[in-house]
Amino acid sequence: MPPAQRLSDIDIQRELGRLAGWSRRGDVLVKTFQFPTFRAGIDFVSRVADAADAVDHHPDVDIRYTKITCTLSTHSAGGITAKDLALAADIDRAAMT
Repeated sequence: MPPAQRLSDIDIQRELGRLAGWSRRGDVLVKTFQFPTFRAGIDFVSRVADAADAVDHHPDVDIRYTKITCTLSTHSAGGITAKDLALAADIDRAAMT
């Protein structure tokens, strides 16, 4: 499989328009999710882990009680790739279950 290619600024902005709540901070995508309880947040992190393992692409996850922040970047490409955008959509789906 060829290495992932960094996306252009225009491509990233276009795709962010389809991903509610995600923002770009330099070379990463970031979104913070809020849950009613600590357990609900941890259950979400477990679903994110399953989704990430399925595509072999893993976010940085910061747990702060009921707030979970996911950060995505393709380190081997040095920035944001289609893999990050696809995983962002998967993470959004994980938040809805």
